[in-house]
Amino acid sequence: MSGAHVAVVSTGAARPVPWRGRPVTSAIAKSPVSGSVEVGPLGLAGDEQGDRENHGGPDKAVLLYPGEHYAAWAEEVGELAMPAFGENLTTSGLLESDVVLGSVYSAGSVLLQVSQPRRPCYKLAAHHGIADMAVRTQRSGRTGFYCRVLRAGSLAAGDALELTTRPSHGITAAEVHRVLNVDRDDEVAVRRLLRHAYVLPESWVKLLRRRIDGDLEGQGARLEG
Repeated sequence: MSGAHVAVVSTGAARPVPWRGRPVTSAIAKSPVSGSVEVGPLGLAGDEQGDRENHGGPDKAVLLYPGEHYAAWAEEVGELAMPAFGENLTTSGLLESDVVLGSVYSAGSVLLQVSQPRRPCYKLAAHHGIADMAVRTQRSGRTGFYCRVLRAGSLAAGDALELTTRPSHGITAAEVHRVLNVDRDDEVAVRRLLRHAYVLPESWVKLLRRRIDGDLEGQGARLEG
């Protein structure tokens, strides 16, 4: 199939995952579903989140992950079966560097709006049994990105992802990820993001403003648990 489209649709239930001698609750282990799936303001029917403080909600209702990344992961860690990154929609033809925050895509009868890049956390490591998997994901930029649901409906594997609106500011999920998580001392880029603060989560805006004031936050808790 040519053009951007949904390759795999997946959902999962929250369940305990062992991490450093203790159980953590996560729905990162998802499975492909066949046929049409209903999608509402909080995501796909039958999907759950184990940590509602940091996952899910209207601004992180649907997680998309580019299927193109799986080839690079296969070279690094071996073959991974989709969906290996907790994504709801494994996509084809749509990378983090392509999607501008605020862009709207149609899939089936659903309208999705790109809201933010995924910030990798230690549950990726717990899921894969690879201690530095979250760090690798962050460093690589192969993070995936979240969407909010502007119009509820249904979608299925094979549906086209058609761009309907693209904001003129041009700030991509890849750029936000790079500045927020990797090149954290790039003050020029931080100031550019702050000029378009309305496209970012409020908590990220506060974080970036603190950086301008010389307060660089730690990442250990998120990446290592």
